[in-house]
Amino acid sequence: MRARRLVAVASVAVGLIALSGCRSEPGVAAYVGDQRITEDAVTRILDELRDDAGASTPEQPATEQPVPGQPTGQPGAPGEQRLPSRGEVVSTLVLGEVCQRLSAEKGYRPQNQVPVEQVSQQLGYPTDTTYPQRVAQLYTCLSGVPAGQPVAPTEQEMTDLVKAGKAAGAIPEEVTVEQATSQLDGQQLRTALATRKTLAEAVQGYDVTVNPRYRPLSFPVLSFTGDVAAVSVPLGEAGSDAVSDDA
Repeated sequence: MRARRLVAVASVAVGLIALSGCRSEPGVAAYVGDQRITEDAVTRILDELRDDAGASTPEQPATEQPVPGQPTGQPGAPGEQRLPSRGEVVSTLVLGEVCQRLSAEKGYRPQNQVPVEQVSQQLGYPTDTTYPQRVAQLYTCLSGVPAGQPVAPTEQEMTDLVKAGKAAGAIPEEVTVEQATSQLDGQQLRTALATRKTLAEAVQGYDVTVNPRYRPLSFPVLSFTGDVAAVSVPLGEAGSDAVSDDA
């Protein structure tokens, strides 16, 4: 069976302002406990990337290299870079704050210091822009969070995993769930499921609320080659609460 390999991933924490009171304030993308991640903070990150991309010339176009957990998207015109979506920025900002709180509470220390230069090179943006800096910070923080005991996938989880893999073209259509399970159900998958469990409990414990426009919001902890999510951590509420997405 020629199922493509799974790739462990992590992908951002910025724009956090203390807040008290209502958790549906206009202009707030998400809340993590008493902190808010503002829409303005998300916009500033994206605007900074746009400004940098606009400074690229056709002779030396800015190029984007895939970063684990960051979908590559479609190639742009010469000199263009693919910007992360607002949802991608929000998800990384949310998980960044959750990871910092969890690490502070439990006394976790990073096991790996991820250089911003490495992330910057992969993303194709200068090291002095906010986005690669926050990506590096989040990778570093997540490296110190223990996954816990490996978690065996349920039958439904394996079915969903194989379905996602086929949709991504990573698993041939003729491969059955049973055949795929024999190759995919291993230490890497079970560790990813354990990591998801740990982070999902932290997200719930730190009272994360996400603006309906971004729901459902999640963050990948394991992907198929090609940056298609295989295992993701849910962030905040699952549905839109009947509020339309005005992205």
